[in-house]
Amino acid sequence: MFNTTPKKAQGGVALFVSLIFLLLLTIVGVSAMKSATLQEKMSGNTRFKTITFQYAEAGLREGEGFIANLNSAAALAACAQCNGNGCRTPDFDNAAAQNGNSACGIWRAATDGNSLYQIQKLGTSSAAINVDPGESVMLYRVTSVATVGNTTTALESIYAKN
Repeated sequence: MFNTTPKKAQGGVALFVSLIFLLLLTIVGVSAMKSATLQEKMSGNTRFKTITFQYAEAGLREGEGFIANLNSAAALAACAQCNGNGCRTPDFDNAAAQNGNSACGIWRAATDGNSLYQIQKLGTSSAAINVDPGESVMLYRVTSVATVGNTTTALESIYAKN
């Protein structure tokens, strides 16, 4: 009728195995979240890098356009040619738009408001690329800088003008 044989006590092995699997799954989940967070930060930094590059490129082209514009000839003629330490790349760490009528030596805000550019008069050269032999051109350095978030991009070009 009734089973009178004593039952064997369970050892709890299934509980122990399931706790080990739960621990392993937790470790894998935490690792995956850390990886996802790192990838999100990297993609955000890449986005900022791309945006600042585009803004700096726009500022660079605006500075080159200023040099190419025939209406800017008088302002560029008034620029002093750099010499010595004055010919170094401008310090763009603390660049800020400056007021003034000078075409050279000051940070100018680009019209889009996202970048700054500075023009430096380097001097004349007869060895510039795509210049006919014997012809001399005036060389200008255009430096452009843009900052978005914690990312700053600076670009530079040398522009030759007849």
